[in-house]
Amino acid sequence: MHKGRTRIISVVNEKGGVGKTVTVVNVAAGLSVKGKTVLVVDVDPQLSATKGLGYDSSGNGATVYDVIKPTKPVAAEAAIVPTAWKGLDLLPSHVDLSGIEIELATKIGRENRLKRALKPVVDEYDFVLLDTPPSLSLLTVNVLAFAEEALIPCQTHPYAYAAIDDLLETIAVINEEINPRLDISGVVATFFDRRTRVSHQIMEKLEQDTRIKDKLYNTVIRINTTIAESAQHKKPVVFFRPASTGAQDYLALTEEILARSTA
Repeated sequence: MHKGRTRIISVVNEKGGVGKTVTVVNVAAGLSVKGKTVLVVDVDPQLSATKGLGYDSSGNGATVYDVIKPTKPVAAEAAIVPTAWKGLDLLPSHVDLSGIEIELATKIGRENRLKRALKPVVDEYDFVLLDTPPSLSLLTVNVLAFAEEALIPCQTHPYAYAAIDDLLETIAVINEEINPRLDISGVVATFFDRRTRVSHQIMEKLEQDTRIKDKLYNTVIRINTTIAESAQHKKPVVFFRPASTGAQDYLALTEEILARSTA
């Protein structure tokens, strides 16, 4: 059984397409390579992390939806499945999750359902990594109410950089109203293309932004076709092609996350 403090990290950005799921899947894989026990919780109704770890949730197995639904919820332990890789477990998502907002709308304590459901299993892992929807929804609020760290992937693109304003505001509100322990533990630049001027310009803005520059990871996730290819094969790039740029970048990021303990 895991002993010591579990790090609960939400990978969050209210903008889609910035590399959230890829970051969840590959940091989780990187941590498992380092001998850590990891639980990936997929709280995105698009279930990309679930697919990315090779699991098909269209069968009869319980999912995160069953764990947080208002009537007859299932114990988280019963919904967690092992992946093909040692030390890496998954609480899969399901398309039904897209309707949970309406089901929970009138329920008291609805923002803490995920936290309550996962409390019994958290201590069994070194890390819990949560994938979030690309919007500020009740699901995202549930993740931020539970997490202690927010890891923000930011695509080196003007729209993605502009979206950070809203995200920082959201985190500040969650801090004040729901979860005072939530801390931005890191910002990682993604989809960096050294050939384009815009990538360099946004990188510069991230490095100079007084709100986040101290949180910026040294590792930059470079644009890499192997990452997309690995997603198609339903494998983290870290296992799919370990020598690729994508795998090397995510292993370097994993090292930084391990070094930057918030203890």
